[in-house]
Amino acid sequence: MGFDLIAWNGSMSVRGTDKEIVEQLLQCNADTAAYGLMLTEAQALALTESWSSSLRQTGRIEFGGDILKKLIGSFCDSPYISAGDYEETLQALIQMFYDAKNEMQDRIGDDRLLTYMKAAFDGPCRGSLELLAGSVLPQAAAAVRAGRPLPAPERLLNERSPGMGENEDV
Repeated sequence: MGFDLIAWNGSMSVRGTDKEIVEQLLQCNADTAAYGLMLTEAQALALTESWSSSLRQTGRIEFGGDILKKLIGSFCDSPYISAGDYEETLQALIQMFYDAKNEMQDRIGDDRLLTYMKAAFDGPCRGSLELLAGSVLPQAAAAVRAGRPLPAPERLLNERSPGMGENEDV
C-alpha cells in the first residue's frame, strides 16, 4: 500500500485508504486521552507514513493499518510514554514490530508479539527503546528461530546486563 501526498493550494492531503487509516488513528484518541496521549492529524499522518515505510523496508504487505491501532492500544497505558514522546515512540515501535516479525520468521502471531513487546518495554526495559530493539527482541528472535519458546524478557536482560560481571556473549 502506498502513501500518497498531494500538494493542493500549499497544503497536503491524503488519498484513499491512507486517509481512512489516519481517521482510524484519530479515533484511538478517545481511548488514549485517559492516559494524556492524543495524536494530532499531522502526527497520525506521520505514523501512517512510518507504517508504510516500515512495510517497504521489511518487504511486508499489510492492508488496513490494524497493527497501528493494536500497537496504540497495547502501549497507551505505559508509564514510560508521555505526550511529548508519544509519536516518536510509536514510530520506533512500528519499525521494531516489523523487524521482529521478520527476524522471528512469522512464527509468532501479531497479538503475541505486541504483548511480548509491551511486557518487555514496561518491565525490564523500563521504557528503553534501545534495550528493547538492541537486546530483548534480537535475543527473543534468535530463540524463536532456534525453535525455542519466547524467553522471559527479564531473563534476557539479566543475562546481558553490563557491569554484572557476566560474559556479554552469553
